[in-house]
Amino acid sequence: MLNYQGLQRVKIIASDNLWESISASMLLDAELFKVVDVIGAHYPGTHSAKDAKLTGKKLWSSEDFSTLNSDMGAGCWGRILNQNYINGYMTSTIAWNLVASYYEQLPYGRCGLMTAQEPWSGHYVVESPVWVSAHTTQFTQPGWYYLKTVGHLEKGGSYVALTDGLGNLTIIIETMSHKHSKCIRPFLPYFNVSQQFATFVLKGSFSEIPELQVWYTKLGKTSERFLFKQLDSLWLLDSDGSFTLSLHEDELFTLTTLTTGRKGSYPLPPKSQPFPSTYKDDFNVDYPFFSEAPNFADQTGVFEYFTNIEDPGEHHFTLRQVLNQRPITWAADASNTISIIGDYNWTNLTIKCDVYIETPDTGGVFIAGRVNKGGILIRSARGIFFWIFANGSYRVTGDLAGWIIYALGRVEVTAKKWYTLTLTIKVAGRRKKT
Repeated sequence: MLNYQGLQRVKIIASDNLWESISASMLLDAELFKVVDVIGAHYPGTHSAKDAKLTGKKLWSSEDFSTLNSDMGAGCWGRILNQNYINGYMTSTIAWNLVASYYEQLPYGRCGLMTAQEPWSGHYVVESPVWVSAHTTQFTQPGWYYLKTVGHLEKGGSYVALTDGLGNLTIIIETMSHKHSKCIRPFLPYFNVSQQFATFVLKGSFSEIPELQVWYTKLGKTSERFLFKQLDSLWLLDSDGSFTLSLHEDELFTLTTLTTGRKGSYPLPPKSQPFPSTYKDDFNVDYPFFSEAPNFADQTGVFEYFTNIEDPGEHHFTLRQVLNQRPITWAADASNTISIIGDYNWTNLTIKCDVYIETPDTGGVFIAGRVNKGGILIRSARGIFFWIFANGSYRVTGDLAGWIIYALGRVEVTAKKWYTLTLTIKVAGRRKKT
């Protein structure tokens, strides 16, 4: 079908889940084998299945990492970038996600290579996994290939070597300890890493390399911590291509013929600030098509800017829920559409919103405060939810699913008409005992 539509350059990665059963199916089905270019697995724990290897196809870790971007997350990332190939012959490792740009209290908060979760302040943090990435990404390119001389170090850790086939060489060494390199999944069996000396010998055409650039990262205590620091070069002219490194726990070395490495700089970010305590949006933008409003995070459904050409007044610019049927879902999302905004620490608050129900009889809308969950947990979210329905009813519930009912009744509400909903939530004070 892709080829028929002129999309021959589009390749298929399957099945973005486990190695099985896609690998076994490809070995049994010639047509399936032909159309799949890459077998991709999620969170493979650096290992691939026998059937996946037997296919001879490219193997990718097509989603990995998802770990808090602390130094432990950096250790996880450094370890799997090497060992996904060493243990599982995976030539690509894709991090979920690149930038953590969503409310931290949502599932997998700060599980990006860097953090930029305050668009209202502009604050961001270039976290240590970014610099761990640089050890590989600055000194290789698509089209480079791994050499067969890769493996594990005698006292823990690993090394890989890659070349462009034109004489350039990059060696990446990691000694991440078990304690400081646990990923969010899967379970990591115990292993030990200790101080060691590692000797490398360059052979063949690589024995003529006169100099290797050295880049270094040390994770851990602040007093000992370095992130992507350039060290003195290694000179190999009189060493017959041999050199020895002293290695300690939680280190990364990149040795390379490339001289293009740079530790980039970035402006000092604005100070972190909480979400504004008073916030208003009239959705008046010049080019709204198919885009989200700032600070909203859709959890179920899709909310987009919408210009209401039938209303030249105060409701000309709106935010509209545009998904009118339930899609094939990835996780246990909610039955009701919901987008969140604000601060999870708010307790006493007032929410006011103009709303419009488009679907007669069965349509409805709600506003809510103190919502405690999102993402894959949104289905069980608790809070205070104020609903109105086109059938002329209202409801106040303590959960999104509508099981906990605080109040309900009849109200003069119909579809195709604007209403202003106001929800005020106050935490009752404790009475003093006398």
